[in-house]
Amino acid sequence: CQVIVHDVNELTEKLFPIVEAMQKHFSAGLGTYYSDSIFFLSIAMHRIMPKEITQIIQVDLDLKYKTNIRDLFDEFDNFPEEAVIGIAREMQPVYRHTFWQYRRENPQTKVGEPPPDGLPGFNSGVLLLNLEAMRQSKLYNQLLEPTMVQKLTEKYHFKGHLGDQDFFTMVGMEHPELFHVLDCTWNRQLCTWWRDHGYSDVFDQYFQCEGEVKIYHGNCNTPIPED
Repeated sequence: CQVIVHDVNELTEKLFPIVEAMQKHFSAGLGTYYSDSIFFLSIAMHRIMPKEITQIIQVDLDLKYKTNIRDLFDEFDNFPEEAVIGIAREMQPVYRHTFWQYRRENPQTKVGEPPPDGLPGFNSGVLLLNLEAMRQSKLYNQLLEPTMVQKLTEKYHFKGHLGDQDFFTMVGMEHPELFHVLDCTWNRQLCTWWRDHGYSDVFDQYFQCEGEVKIYHGNCNTPIPED
């Protein structure tokens, strides 16, 4: 077993020029903070990791594993041809809220609608990054360009504060083919904040998750069930 430690400051130094332009669209802070770049690590991981690293699983700290994480690597084999990232859907109506203006202008849209037919956006607590596919995908790398980010944020009237998750969500509305959607049981989010903040009528449509949970995600400091 080989463990390689990466210096956060070094990574941030490499990351900043790549993600600087998108930080103003997807950061909570005012303007662009250098230290914020680390919240965009997954987006450009393929540009800063050594070429011999071809696949990475990136996970949040507030997770509880009910199965062997090794099993999650098998999901890479299920990626459709054009997919570069594996990610589960967001399980709250956060993007129903964020896309309110676009939804008002496009009443028939699936953007922000609940599953199975809607596009509820993504949650980046569990990420499968096929670095080799990310490097090879012309489309994905075009989407990192500041002009493309600007174009999409204007189209969707998008202003977020959740870093990489916002970027993947917005790109997923436009190019769903870039993503392999993980089953909700691989990222069973527990936060219910939006239930109490204006969306109780539709909340359960987003929050339901059938099947045996493999990974619990105690997002927004939600307690994770004991065994």
